[in-house]
Amino acid sequence: MTRMSLPTPTLHTARLRLRPFDDADADDLFALHSSAYVLRYWDAPPWSERARSTRFIAACRQMAEEGTGARLAVDRVSDGAFIGWCSLNRWNPDYRGAALGYCYGDAAWGHGYATEAARAVLRWAFDTLDLNRVQAETDTRNAASARVLEKLGFVREGTLREDCVVNGEVSDSWVYGLIRREWWPSSEPVPAR
Repeated sequence: MTRMSLPTPTLHTARLRLRPFDDADADDLFALHSSAYVLRYWDAPPWSERARSTRFIAACRQMAEEGTGARLAVDRVSDGAFIGWCSLNRWNPDYRGAALGYCYGDAAWGHGYATEAARAVLRWAFDTLDLNRVQAETDTRNAASARVLEKLGFVREGTLREDCVVNGEVSDSWVYGLIRREWWPSSEPVPAR
């Protein structure tokens, strides 16, 4: 597999700035990932130690250096507040594919930020990285995340049965895929196929 570094971009939308993580994000990151409510559908338990933030930020840098993906901090332009992150990982330049992921604090839910940020990342993925396919997974109980993916044009392709066990609770995940030829980069609704 061909590997090269993947510099983390800074992307701008009408309301958001997506940027590389830096050490100053550690407190905000810990607040986000230590919330049991925010992570109730996550595939890992909430963080209990602040050192996890430092390791997460180091992993973001390593991901960029190794060319396996990019994880971007998402700030609201109006007040500069950190509201979460969006990532493109498992980048495979040979297959022209990658996986989309995201996590936002509950105060940011319901405002369309996840869709707006992901649309910017997808535009970068398809236009700059020349990807053909982006995949995403979400817990089947996470209706809000499923709606975000569907608004972006992702198609539910299947169910991974009992693929996660967090805190002793078994859950299923839906797998979604978005193919380049089905991608509509504007904020307009996806035309009926």
